[in-house]
Parts: sequence; C-alpha cells; structure tokens
Amino acid sequence: MLSKEYRICMPLTVDEYRIGQLYMISKHSSEQSRGGEGVEVIRNEPQSHPQHGAGQLTEKRIYLSSKLPSWMRTFVPRIFYVTEKAWNFYPYTITEYTCSFVPRFNIRIETRFSNDNGNNDNVFGDSPTPPENVSHVDILTDPFPEKHYKQSEDLSIWESKKTGRGPLLAGWRNNSKPIMCSYKRVQCSFEVYGLQGRTEEFIHKNIRDILLVGHRQAVAWTDEWHGMSLEEVREFERELQEQTNSKLKSTQSSTDSATPPRPAFSRSISVTDESSLKRMGVRTPVMSDSPPQSPMRLNSTPE
Repeated sequence: MLSKEYRICMPLTVDEYRIGQLYMISKHSSEQSRGGEGVEVIRNEPQSHPQHGAGQLTEKRIYLSSKLPSWMRTFVPRIFYVTEKAWNFYPYTITEYTCSFVPRFNIRIETRFSNDNGNNDNVFGDSPTPPENVSHVDILTDPFPEKHYKQSEDLSIWESKKTGRGPLLAGWRNNSKPIMCSYKRVQCSFEVYGLQGRTEEFIHKNIRDILLVGHRQAVAWTDEWHGMSLEEVREFERELQEQTNSKLKSTQSSTDSATPPRPAFSRSISVTDESSLKRMGVRTPVMSDSPPQSPMRLNSTPE
C-alpha cells in the first residue's frame, strides 16, 4: 500500500469552497464525459452521521478505459469502470474507489478543509504524515499535462470580477487573503503480483494531476459559482448529472451495437472470475452505505 498526503491551497475560504467544490466537480465531470467515457451518477442522497452530522452520499461509475496505459489495457474489459463512493460531511469527506474486475484494487481519499496555508502537520488529528510523504501542490506553478491547459484557467493572468482576487503571483500562498488548504490523505493499493508497485505509482501520479487540475478550475471558475446558495448549486449538480448520464448511456448503447465483442480472455490471463478468486482465497469487497470509520487502513484514496 502506498500512502501520501497532498496539500492544495486556494485563495478562498472553506465556506466559499463548499459551493465551489460542488460546482467544479459537476462541471468537470460533464466536460470529461464523451465518447462513451466519463462519470455516471448512480445515486446522490442526503445522509447523516452520529459524529460528522448531516452530509451527502454519492455513488458514481467512472468509465475510463482509454485513460489506462497500454500495458494495463491488455487485460481489462472493453467497458471498464471504477466505482466511486463519497461521503461528504463538509469540511470533512471520505472517498473510496473500487473495481469489481480487480477486487484487490482500492483507493481511499480522506479530506479535511482548513482556513490556513497548508502548515498544519496533523490536521486529521490522529498521527502526522511523515514529511517525506507530504506533497505541497501549487495551483500556480506546478506542471500538469499540457492537454489540460486553458488560457481562461491560467491563474497567473486570472482575475475575479466578483471577488477582486487574482492574478496569483510568486509567493501567493504566504500573502493571499483569504487562504485555505485542502488536505488529502491518499492511500492506494493494487495487490496484483508483478504489477503492484508500478500501478500504485501510476495511480498516485494521476491522482496528483487530477487534484491539481480540479483545484485550478475551482479557482478559475470563481465568478461562475460565487454567490450561489447550497440549494442552487445542488440544482445545478442535478441538472448536469441528468445530462451526463443520458449522454453516457446513449453513447455506450450505440458503441455496443456497432463494435464486435472482445474475444474471451484465456485462463492464463483472467484470474478475476468468481471461481478463480475463490480458489486463490480472494474475497470481493462489498462496500456498505456507511462511511468507513476514521482512521482506517486498507489492505490493498479525491475530492
């Protein structure tokens, strides 16, 4: 299991980002849903927790076959998706990712939002993350895949008309007011012999890129969501979810009818059918509707 903590600062308050996060996730998911790939929302409903209070449970299917490296695409199904379950008890959230095709794959992201510049070494209140496993992600200067660059999201030239903030300048984390930090403790595991280390590093690299791009967008889109109420952003979320789900189902149906089925895997490759897994002593994890208790360490982690 590979565990890291990412700290991403933004020129926002924690209260503001509650709206910005919901807006950003919904819009980003809609933009990424095309060609039969993207995010399908299975359910999105209120939930309460005795410790964390009122919150929201969201379950999604993320279709991403083309996002996998070529060496991994050789043994995954043509229609491949990861299940995301998120418990949002803002300003604390838990998100878990699993894949039925690979039962020993798991990502857990525990997030705490705080009005500081990322200098809290024990924001989760249990035990500090070792310094060598802490990564400060700078939304202004850190490199990310060029395909995600948009001039309108370049924070070195960004200015918010509604808030008067921006552009961001060198040293902005120590000078900006307001300032907040998204602390994310990410644990990932891919317990498949011969692929574990390589895949876990690949997962962390992609998580870091996703976190960087998403938080840049949340700031760059400030004038689109700033001033919205929680009810208004939830309605925006529902509308985009319906559009995205409809778009995905329509594309997948046409693809299924036009594309011949992929040949069956040979027994030497496929070890994830139920009978094989039982012989190996592997049990498929079943995720409950209750959020995992914190702290939790998984054997095989966004927003």
